[in-house]
Amino acid sequence: MPVKIRLARHGATKRPFYRIVVAESERRRDGKFLETVGTYNPLPDPGEISLKSDRIQYWMDQGAIPTDTVKSLLKKEGFFANLT
Repeated sequence: MPVKIRLARHGATKRPFYRIVVAESERRRDGKFLETVGTYNPLPDPGEISLKSDRIQYWMDQGAIPTDTVKSLLKKEGFFANLT
């Protein structure tokens, strides 16, 4: 089963907070996941992003594919600039 790195929404109505999770692609958005690898809070300006870079790198080496949104967040944090 393919694995994706994607956002899982938490927080109250109109107060979003996202966890960046590794999940099987066929699971629900907020359903069961394999591991939490970061958080994203879009409310402050600019948004706050917290990442576990070593775990993200591990999962990408195992074949996990980030979604477009997560990929843009990783680029914003300079994650892909550190890859060799």
